[in-house]
Amino acid sequence: MTYQELWRQLTQVYDEGEAKAIARLVYEVRFGLMTADLFIGKDTQLSTDDQKLLEEIAKRLLQQEPVQYVLGEAEFGGRTFHVEPGVLIPRPETYELCQWIIEERGKKQSAEGCLQPKGCKKEESDILDIGTGSGCIACTLAADIPHAQVTAWDISDNALRIASENAKRTHVHVSFEKVDALNIPSTSQFDIIVSNPPYICDKERAAMERNVLEHEPELALFVPDDNPLLFYRAIARYAKQALTPDGELYFEINPLYVNEMEAMLRQEGFAHTEIREDQFGKQRFTKSW
Repeated sequence: MTYQELWRQLTQVYDEGEAKAIARLVYEVRFGLMTADLFIGKDTQLSTDDQKLLEEIAKRLLQQEPVQYVLGEAEFGGRTFHVEPGVLIPRPETYELCQWIIEERGKKQSAEGCLQPKGCKKEESDILDIGTGSGCIACTLAADIPHAQVTAWDISDNALRIASENAKRTHVHVSFEKVDALNIPSTSQFDIIVSNPPYICDKERAAMERNVLEHEPELALFVPDDNPLLFYRAIARYAKQALTPDGELYFEINPLYVNEMEAMLRQEGFAHTEIREDQFGKQRFTKSW
């Protein structure tokens, strides 16, 4: 099977542009062939074993299994994370949330002199990621915020295993713990609490792609229609007493409930909430303090 044959097959379930992008990713990640290699016909020189592997990959893709699960990895902020069906696939929007936190923390550390080796008033930023999944947020913040001490929680043993692997893969230290976001015990204080919790209501299923519905973990996606802020309220309530006096709470949110989010955060005692749009112009992130 050639690159042309693969992407043409994939147009059975994807539009042409996406089919070509998926096919290129398969050849690059699994067989080390870049776009230039495909143009000069190196895709016709795969070994018999590689051809068999390619056929297996094509079958899985035609069943609309996400290419990240098929390849076992996803790119996030320039780093490669291991993923499998037990965790959500990291999204580019979520990296925008990480960038916001990194940017804001950088401003604070600079103001405090923390970027100077001997002039730092506060040596560490204590960060908590609730519902870590693949660990993409926790590992990114651990890597990109100077002096970060990162803790990450999840209820899933499978997610914690995958996230731990990704911490090793990205050469950072994160303390992983099994904690239920709806039943959080008292713990030490944090400068930053961040979460991308389940926020899709059951009624939104009809508009979702099959590759998400049939393959990504429901536990990490859905909340009841009658309680869309289920996880946000529990986390905000915990954060109000766990954050340091100048600490900040960050969420990735469902744009459909942005007004409800603001009202809930006020009810839980946060005097200030800032909302940011994602790259697609949707109100996707909040910062509260």
